Amino acid sequence: MAYTDDWENLMNGVFGPGGKLRFDTQKTPPEKPGLPDMNAALLEQQKKLDEMLKKQNAELRRDTTQEALAQSRKMLEDMEADGLLAKGTTEVKQEHLGSFEGLAAEVKKTVLGQDAFVDGVVRAMRRPFVLGTEAPTARNVILLCGAPGTGRHFALTETARCMAARGLLQSDKLAVMDLALYPNPGAEKLFLQDLYAALHAPGEILVFEHYESCYPGFLKTLADLAVKGSAPLSSRYLVNKEGILVDAGTALAPGAVSRITPCGKYLVFFSQKGREALADKFGAAFVSALGDVCETSAFAREALAALAAQQLNALAAKVKTRLGLTLSAGADVRDYVAAQCSPKQGAAGLSACCDKIFRALSEYCLQTDAALTGTITLTAREDGLDFALNDAEPKKLFDLLPAAYTGAVEEIKKELNDLVGLAPVKEYVFGLADNIQVQQRRAAASLKTASLSMHMIFTGNPGTGKTTIARLVAKYLKAIGALKGGQLVEVSRGDLVGRYTGHTAPLTNSVIQSALGGVLFIDEAYSLYRGEQDSFGLEAIDTLVKGMEDHRDELVVILAGYTREMEMFLTANSGLASRFPNKIEFPDYTADELLDITNVLARGKGYRLAESCTEPLRGYYERRQAEDARTAGNGRLARNTLEKAIFNQSRRLVAEPAAELDVILPSDLELQ
Repeated sequence: MAYTDDWENLMNGVFGPGGKLRFDTQKTPPEKPGLPDMNAALLEQQKKLDEMLKKQNAELRRDTTQEALAQSRKMLEDMEADGLLAKGTTEVKQEHLGSFEGLAAEVKKTVLGQDAFVDGVVRAMRRPFVLGTEAPTARNVILLCGAPGTGRHFALTETARCMAARGLLQSDKLAVMDLALYPNPGAEKLFLQDLYAALHAPGEILVFEHYESCYPGFLKTLADLAVKGSAPLSSRYLVNKEGILVDAGTALAPGAVSRITPCGKYLVFFSQKGREALADKFGAAFVSALGDVCETSAFAREALAALAAQQLNALAAKVKTRLGLTLSAGADVRDYVAAQCSPKQGAAGLSACCDKIFRALSEYCLQTDAALTGTITLTAREDGLDFALNDAEPKKLFDLLPAAYTGAVEEIKKELNDLVGLAPVKEYVFGLADNIQVQQRRAAASLKTASLSMHMIFTGNPGTGKTTIARLVAKYLKAIGALKGGQLVEVSRGDLVGRYTGHTAPLTNSVIQSALGGVLFIDEAYSLYRGEQDSFGLEAIDTLVKGMEDHRDELVVILAGYTREMEMFLTANSGLASRFPNKIEFPDYTADELLDITNVLARGKGYRLAESCTEPLRGYYERRQAEDARTAGNGRLARNTLEKAIFNQSRRLVAEPAAELDVILPSDLELQ
């Protein structure tokens, strides 16, 4: 029997003979009575501890995420308030980020009454996302056309804002070029500098306004950008450190710019005219390159009501913020505001009406230094609006505004009336004011208005007052609101006809531009036409006719000259006579009228004619006018006669120191 000690017996019991671990799956060691299972307790505690830690970690992660999201949203809101992000960025739903889904409906929330136009604009902006484009070519070339005040600009601005908020555009900023600023080839460098700057400006949309008034050579550059994807430059240019395109002259400088590209922008052209007018200016190839043509339509009655309600809501918020008053207005006021839409202003008339209401309410608040509180109630009348604060009696709202200044009109009317003779001329000029007043009343009643041509031809012999009347007409048209500027630009052949080939058209266009908003007066206009061989004069006339057509709502042209010569002049261009529906013949002055003119001129110089001068002067004027009024000079005859009399009086007074200094005697008259 082999010997084993106690240690060996213990090890063999655990591991088995030979040191191998022994598992007995059949038997479980008996639990010792009164002793808990420590391993099981430890495992249970570990499980509880793990669950608690997991819960704490989940709560910590959730709190951290919410805090981070709140901080991120606050940062986005601050950036939006600072103009670094498009308005509405923080309100865009997650599923709309980077998507056009529902974009048109979103834009229609603010752009009212032009649903089809908004659909077209959104489709035009989406087109490059579907078809694909590669920079630096234009993303899309778009024409937005329609009547003034129909929401063309606002629709594009809102679409760009919503696209930027969704991340479809990097910025909602629009670069704008007014092409009317470049009417002649002399503006080439300015045009290229502005175009380059606009193409490299922040934002992805470049807007072109008033292409109709731009020099055709510059339109060729824009057409190349749209059709070919780039436009060559005729000379060397460099980009300086300020990012401005500058002419490098003949220097062979490194980094010279030889062509410009659209820089991957949308090229958007605004116009009141459609595709046909665009083709006339840019050519068929450019029109073929258009991706989209979107045209607004006239506002329906329901749309105008919605627009008026929108404007009144904005007005109520402004009144509350600025004046501290609550504004109350019903459907009658809404309809009154909606009726301010006119063919000339469009929906801009609604905004102007609300501005007028706010100015009137501001005047009401300014009339007292006490703080006003409560509700301002507006009610509509046929000819305006009434207002009442709280329970006060209604008063006429627009009576609060300062009365329109009419002193200039009355002063000019008096000046015209004081002119001797010219009865038919005065009748025509005063008739202009009547027509404009009636058209303004029709516009206020939402009726169609007739824009009448005010171009005029003044014919008559020398000295019949043509230039004087032209100057007064310019002042009068401005005073009655028919002209924005009212300046009178007086020119002759030398101001319109160039000295070399290619100089005349730019020179004439420059004169036209200077007269926009006022009156262009061409004295002795017949001198522009010296026969069919006068190519320079004919070019000036052709340019003038075209300028009158392009700016018919911004310019009044008055031609003056002798009757026979003007009849010949009107045959120089087939469209010239039809551009001047108002032909006014200035009659020769009668002897009595010349006598009156002499007395008026004398009073103006501080003299008076003795009564004994009347009959000699009348007889003299009758004889001269009967002989040849044209060579006599009409009003110039009266002026020359008076000046000779003043000269002769001076010689007489030297010999007669006691004689009256202001009296002209028959002996002073030098009558042939």
